[in-house]
Amino acid sequence: MVTEWQREAERALNRRDFRLAHELCLKILATDARHADALFLLGMIAAEHDNYGKAVDVIDRALAIDPHKAEYLAHRGRCLIALQRPREAFEAARAALSLEPRDALTLDTIGVVMTRAGAHADAIEPFRRAVARDAAKPAYRYNLGAALQFVGDLRSAEAEYREALRLEPQFHRAWSSLAQVARAALTPAQVAALERALEDPSLDADAELHLCHALAKQHEDEGRYETAFRMLERGKRRKAAALAYRFEGDRDLFAAAARIPAALEGRAARGHDSREPIFVLGMPRTGTTLVERILSSHPSVFSAGELTNFGLMLKRAARTPSNRVLDAETLAAGAQVDPDALGRAYVDSTRPRTGQTARFIDKMPLNFFYAPLILRALPNAKIVCLRRNPLDTCLSNYRQLFATSFSYYNYSYDLLDTGRYYAEFAALTKLWRENLPENYLEIRYEDVVDETEREARRLLEFCELPWDARCLDFQDNKAPVATASSVQVRQPIYRTAVERWRHYERELGPLRSLLAAEGVL
Repeated sequence: MVTEWQREAERALNRRDFRLAHELCLKILATDARHADALFLLGMIAAEHDNYGKAVDVIDRALAIDPHKAEYLAHRGRCLIALQRPREAFEAARAALSLEPRDALTLDTIGVVMTRAGAHADAIEPFRRAVARDAAKPAYRYNLGAALQFVGDLRSAEAEYREALRLEPQFHRAWSSLAQVARAALTPAQVAALERALEDPSLDADAELHLCHALAKQHEDEGRYETAFRMLERGKRRKAAALAYRFEGDRDLFAAAARIPAALEGRAARGHDSREPIFVLGMPRTGTTLVERILSSHPSVFSAGELTNFGLMLKRAARTPSNRVLDAETLAAGAQVDPDALGRAYVDSTRPRTGQTARFIDKMPLNFFYAPLILRALPNAKIVCLRRNPLDTCLSNYRQLFATSFSYYNYSYDLLDTGRYYAEFAALTKLWRENLPENYLEIRYEDVVDETEREARRLLEFCELPWDARCLDFQDNKAPVATASSVQVRQPIYRTAVERWRHYERELGPLRSLLAAEGVL
C-alpha cells in the first residue's frame, strides 16, 4: 500500500495537484516516519511553493535517512541556489554527481545547479550525460549548448542549439542563442518562419523578444542596420510595456551609492587583508570580459566569473528587510557593517572554486555600486573599472538580450532609459575617481583595443603581477565565459565594435540629444 501511495503522490506532484500529493505523503509518514522518499516529495512540494528554506530542511531529513540519493542532493542544490547560497549548492551538486546518477532529469538538474553556481566547465559532464540518457529532450540539448558556448566550443554549441530547434521549433530562446554563436545563422526559410511566428497573436512578450533579437542579429550580420534596429525596437517595446520598471528606482540606487563616501568618513575600522580579489566592473558591454580574459590568462589568476557574492554578503551583514539584494537601503546600511567580517565572508563564499591561485577575478559589472565598500572590506583588493564611448555603451546595452529574470538590467529595454543610466554611471564613477585614489583604476575599452600590450602591462602592474606574454593571447584562454561576450572573446582583438554606433547614427538621434543634455557626450 505504501508503494502505491508513493506512486500516486509522484503522479499528483507531476500534475501539480499539491494538496493530494501532500496528503499522500503524510499518510506514508504516518505508517513509516523514516520513509525518505515521502520526505523528499514534501520538500519538492515546498520548493514548488517557493518555500526553499523549508524544502532544504525537509530534504536534509530525507538525506539523513538515505544519504546516497543523487536526486535528493541535486534538488537540495537547486533550492540552495534559490536561497542565494551558491557555495553550498555547488558542493551539493558535486556530491550528487559523485553518486553516478543515471536518470536524465537528475543529471540535468546537477548541471543547472553547477551553471548557476558559476562552475560552467563542470556542468558539461552532467549535461552530456543527460543528453545521452534522453537525446529527444530539447531543454537538455539547449542546456548543453549553453555550457559549450561558455567554454568556447562554439561549433558544438551551435549544433546543440540547432538540434533543440529541430526537436522543438517553438523553443524561442534557442533561436536567439543560435544567432549569437554563428554569423548570419538563419536560412531565408528560417527567417520567413520567424517572421510568420511574430504574427501569432498568442505569442508572449518573452518569446517575441527572443525572436526579434534573433532576427535583429541576422539583419545586422547582413548589413541591414535599419531593419535590425526596427526589430530590436519591436521586441524591446513590448517587453518594456510588460515590466513595472521606472528609471526613478535606478536613480535612487545611484544617489544612495553616491552618499557612501561621506558615510564612511571617520570610520577607521580595517577590513580583511586578503590580496586575492580583483574586481573588474563597469557597465555591461564595455570590455569587462576582454579585460578579464587578459588578466585570467596569467597563470597566477583564476576567473571566478560574475559573482553576486559581495552583494549577498553585504545584504546578510546589513540585515535590511527588502527582498532585493541591491537596493538603496542596503547601500545606505553598508557603512555600519563590520568591514573585516564582510571581507572574510566574501572571500570564504567564493570557495572552493577560488584559493588555488594567488588572485581571482570577480567580474560582476554591478559591483561598481559597491566600490568604496569593497575597498573598505578588502583594502588590498584591486578594482578595475571599464569605460567606453557613451554611444557605443548605450547601443551595446540596448542590442543585448540580458537574462529576462535579472531585473537590474531592465533599463536596457528602452534606449533613452539606457542613456539616463549611463549618465548616472558616469557621474558615480567620477566620484569614485575622486574618492578612491588607491587600488582603483579606470581603463578605456578603446585603449585596450588600440594599444593592447601597453594596457595589458598597465593592468598587470596595477594588480602587482609580473609580466606574462600569455596575456596577449587571451583568445586561447580556455576558462569559461558566461557573459554576453562569450563568443567575441574567443577571437583576437578586433576593431569592428569601436564606433559601431555609426551604423545606427540616424536611429540614435534622440539618444545623442539626451547624452549631450546630460553633459556626457
